[in-house]
Amino acid sequence: MNFKEVQRLLKMMNVDMNEDHALRLFQDADKSESGTLEGEEFVLFYKALTQREEVLSLFQEFSEDGKKLTLLELVDFLREEQLEDVGAEELAMELIDKYEPSETARARHVLSADGFLMYLCSPEGSIFNPQHRALWQDMSQPLCHYFISSSHNTYLIEDQIRGHSSIEGYIRALKRGCRCLEVDCWDGPNGEPMVYHGHTFTSKIPFREVVSTLGKYAFKTSDYPVILSLENHCSMEQQEVLAQQLKDILGEQLLTTTIDGHVPTQLPSPEELKHKILLKGKKIGRLEDTLDGPGDEAPDVSDDDNGAEAEEERRRAKKDRETLAQALSDCVIYCKNVPFRGFQEARSHSRPSEISSLSEAKARKLIRDEGNEFVRHNAWQLTRIYPSGMRTDSSNYSPQEMWNVGCQIVALNFQTAGMEMDLCDGLFSQNGCCGYVLKPPFMRDEETLFNPSDPSSWAGPGPIILTIQVISGQQLPKVANSKEGAIIDPLVRVEIYGVPADQAHQETKYIENNGFNPRWDETLQFQIHVPELALIRFVVEDYDKTSRNDFVGQFTVAFANIKPGYRHIHLLSKDGTSIPPSSLFVHIRITEPPGPEQD
Repeated sequence: MNFKEVQRLLKMMNVDMNEDHALRLFQDADKSESGTLEGEEFVLFYKALTQREEVLSLFQEFSEDGKKLTLLELVDFLREEQLEDVGAEELAMELIDKYEPSETARARHVLSADGFLMYLCSPEGSIFNPQHRALWQDMSQPLCHYFISSSHNTYLIEDQIRGHSSIEGYIRALKRGCRCLEVDCWDGPNGEPMVYHGHTFTSKIPFREVVSTLGKYAFKTSDYPVILSLENHCSMEQQEVLAQQLKDILGEQLLTTTIDGHVPTQLPSPEELKHKILLKGKKIGRLEDTLDGPGDEAPDVSDDDNGAEAEEERRRAKKDRETLAQALSDCVIYCKNVPFRGFQEARSHSRPSEISSLSEAKARKLIRDEGNEFVRHNAWQLTRIYPSGMRTDSSNYSPQEMWNVGCQIVALNFQTAGMEMDLCDGLFSQNGCCGYVLKPPFMRDEETLFNPSDPSSWAGPGPIILTIQVISGQQLPKVANSKEGAIIDPLVRVEIYGVPADQAHQETKYIENNGFNPRWDETLQFQIHVPELALIRFVVEDYDKTSRNDFVGQFTVAFANIKPGYRHIHLLSKDGTSIPPSSLFVHIRITEPPGPEQD
């Protein structure tokens, strides 16, 4: 490779290097002085090019001789900078065994600069706590105590009007850890119910195919229950077919009775519902009527009920019986759809096995007017939120404000990439990607005082200070559709999502013409009042002074999963897939507020 070819290669690698500097690196590597780089010479050139000065100076700060880290020096680094207090010695030994390339160094229990860099770029050196990648939360609490990864109109893989319906939508969502899927059923030809978006031009797929796909993929990514949200527009005859197909195809997987045969006083846990598919839909009468057998139609009137309410219950059951097939009704156990008539009504009459669906606009109004009531309601009953009908382009609303009041089933259009799906992936990338994340304790208490909009209701001792030093970037990708050979001018924006008082963003300056190894060395600082609900999104953009900046990469992480110290952030593309070796190198410091003063 001659110098001209090397320059061309550098441009392809997103680096616009000063010609003199490039030539100096080239000549240093060209040991044979032949004017070209061959074999080992190219390796030397690449090593010089990818030399990480910022990592080397950090290495030398902790190394007495500047050439290696002894076991004790590495332990010091892990304790002082990475705050790995527990088991730092064992961790240091493990890291040397795992990441030190030299056998001699490994035998002497020391870490070279190469090994140090390999550790920092590894999962152990990532900003995401590796222990939280696995299943790490208590899975034995009632279903309503979890945020549940949920999709809207799962069968659509494009827009809501003319888009293509496909079982691919279900496969993709399930592989991504989604645990609540939606299906719209309409009468189809030859007595076969079909799935599509009614009154639009979307294509159609047989219900039977959706159920078969569900049976096959439901538990490939996660063992925990899947909720099938059924929008039923079928005639009585085809409703019978729906029920039959669900039972025939899903068999044991379909939950058709309560787990213990009793009327539940609270919802069962994800653990108790492992490998089960729950149908969410309308139901005739009450769950207890099903358990007692359909003959026992008149609900018991308890002392605090009055006759009028019992009468109303009978009237409603009779009306449902005219439009809903009993066989389909019997498949609905823990997720009976009921209209939402206010928190007061729900508190006095609803049951844990009932669920209401609210549009994003209705939910926003309740968050604004009755935030605390909403949080309390979600401590014992499930709520589903769905996008406004105006979002015909399958755009999404921000799920954060719905999670702030504890709504569990916040349905998003999984096919639409963007900040909203980044937040969803960021929240659910923890806990083994199982689709369930335990809500913080103050959202699981039916008497909680928490209201996301009211700072006086946050019990914490004061805000946590999150300090992020954005040090450098590594091998950032070029922008798709950019002008031939254009090299990016990257900047980093850090966005905080959480309760309204925590919403914030700050950005670094942009670095001209360097997507290969930009250095920012800038410090951003945030106050976080409710860290339990906060998500941090790191976004890299290509600065453009005449038009909107172009997206380069992002990574979103729940505050609870962040590791302090020197960390790499492994960037993801627009649709959430990884783009190795693109990363950011940062230093994270989390300062807790001082506790109450000691006497």
